[in-house]
Parts: sequence; C-alpha cells; structure tokens
Amino acid sequence: MAKVGKRTAAAREAFAGKQNLTVEEAVALVKANANAKFDETIEIAMNLGVDTRHADQMVRGVVSLPNGTGKTMRVAVFARGPKAEEAQAAGADIVGAEDLMETIQGGTIEFDRCIATPDMMPIVGRLGKVLGPRNLMPNPKVGTVTMDVKEAIEAAKGGEVQFRAEKAGVVHAGVGKASFDEAKLVENIKAFVSAVAKAKPSGAKGAYMKKIAISSTMGPGVSVDIASANVE
Repeated sequence: MAKVGKRTAAAREAFAGKQNLTVEEAVALVKANANAKFDETIEIAMNLGVDTRHADQMVRGVVSLPNGTGKTMRVAVFARGPKAEEAQAAGADIVGAEDLMETIQGGTIEFDRCIATPDMMPIVGRLGKVLGPRNLMPNPKVGTVTMDVKEAIEAAKGGEVQFRAEKAGVVHAGVGKASFDEAKLVENIKAFVSAVAKAKPSGAKGAYMKKIAISSTMGPGVSVDIASANVE
C-alpha cells in the first residue's frame, strides 16, 4: 500500500495550487500523473446550471469523439429475426429478446450500450428500473431505438459517447485513455464540451456551464478554464 500512498501524495503535490488551467495544460498535467499499472481513462466532469427535476432542464445527448474512447464497448441488442441476424453480423456482443430481458432481470448486465428495434420496446420497457439508473435504457433521442441496428452498433463501437445530466446537474464521461496523445485528448474534450453546450435545454437559467474538471481513473481532478474549452 505504501507505493499507492506515495503515488497519490506525489500527484496531489503536482496538482497543488493548479486550478482553472487551459484544456491543454490540464491534459498535460493529468496525463503526466496517470501512473497506474493499467491504461487509465481520462474523465471529464461538468457542473451545469440545471435542475434535472424539471423536464425542460434535462440535458442528454450523444457525441462521436474524433479519436474514439479507447474503450472496448460491449453492445447488447434487443431484436428478432432478420434484425437479430443483422445485429450479429454487425458485431453485437449479445443479441436477444425475452431471453435477454430475463438475463438482465436476473442481475446479469454484461454490456456498456443497449440498442433496441422499436418493436422490442414493450419488452425493454419492463427493464426501466434496472437500465434507467445505469444510463443504459435505449432511447430514440440518442439513436439507440432504431431499425438501423448496424449503424447504431458501429457508432457505439467507434467512439460514440452518450451523456446525461444527473440529479445535481453533473455530466461526466470518459474521453480517452492516458496513452492517447495530448492533442487527441484535447480534441476529444473540446468535442464533448461542444456537444454538451449544444444540448443546452430551453429551461436553463443563468450560467449554463459552471465548472469543468478533468481527472484520470486513479488521479486527482483539476478544474479547466471554461473559455479555453472553446465554449461560446
């Protein structure tokens, strides 16, 4: 445990007094201190001036990161017949209907994205309490309820990231890996921030973006100057 303690102490020292950095400075700092034995995920957290209890202040959307996420996405698809075959051919990890519903109800969720054809929604709808809190519920607004399952699977596997504001108005996501070039991480972060900016809901009042922070899986976070993230 001593090594972990030393690493954490060193990272905290490196981050001390450094706040409101440009995106480029924040990425360099976080990347330099991502020293775990695995390829850490670079994460972004955004505090938004919204109250998600109001429908007109809900923030949700999807963005294709220009350089992917570096994460292998496991995709489950609810489909039957030819659409199930199309999903299999497109590289879906799990394909099913009632059998998949029962698996999920039993507590086994071995996927990162869930896609469904529209005719499957009566079955999928029964899983709202299980999939909803995990942000896995298929939704036409983000392209996961669709007849074009091939395109949805390819998007999920190719670096598409879904986002949704949580109760406190926080949006967070993985935007790459510590092994990525700094320039690619910066590009991904700016693309993500831009997508969240465009998803500003009609009911948002006052300052929309309050704080942006970047961290690695095991490291401390650092706040980012919002203007440097190219937000208008």
